[in-house]
Amino acid sequence: MYTVREIFYTLQGEGARTGRPAVFCRFSGCNLWSGREADRATATCRFCDTEFVGVGPDGGRFTTARDLARAVRAAWRGNGSGRPYVVCTGGEPLLQLDTAAVSALHDEGFEVAVETNGTVPPPAGIDWICVSPKAGAETVLRHGDELKLVFPQPGAEPELFSGWAFREFFLQPMDGPDRDANTRAALEYCLAHPQWRLSLQTHKMLGIR
Repeated sequence: MYTVREIFYTLQGEGARTGRPAVFCRFSGCNLWSGREADRATATCRFCDTEFVGVGPDGGRFTTARDLARAVRAAWRGNGSGRPYVVCTGGEPLLQLDTAAVSALHDEGFEVAVETNGTVPPPAGIDWICVSPKAGAETVLRHGDELKLVFPQPGAEPELFSGWAFREFFLQPMDGPDRDANTRAALEYCLAHPQWRLSLQTHKMLGIR
């Protein structure tokens, strides 16, 4: 059984593949926060801005990997050239995403990406791995395609991750009341440390999901 908060078609809003059309498959549940405001103050990750509890209007509970993949395929609106692309996210998608689901998504023609906090080992076959480490959590996944660090996080400074085996390194300013100051700080860090690139949440700027 796969429990999914939402499945929707949009543009990738941040990181290395900003602007790419994608189906987002947001799995319910996370191992760093319950998703309930009453628990935020004691959570390992306290700044999450995503709703991942339960099942939303365009989510569902899927008995088989094939059912899940067909729901993702039904959400894809692209036509013509270009391989269909799905971003498996959460919450923490690797609590549910398994080899059967990855294989079923491939069978539907999708390139499969995952956005994970890196605390859970991934199944085989994922085409693009983006890890976003969280302070206070043990990151077991220290290699992949893209490391995207929400900045600043005391206890998760960029220099702690610069030697990890990723192709791309991004700083993403933490949203919230200090967003402007965080953006300036991230910009200055990237200018001083060219290994890192700036990631902005363009979907919020555009007013899309």
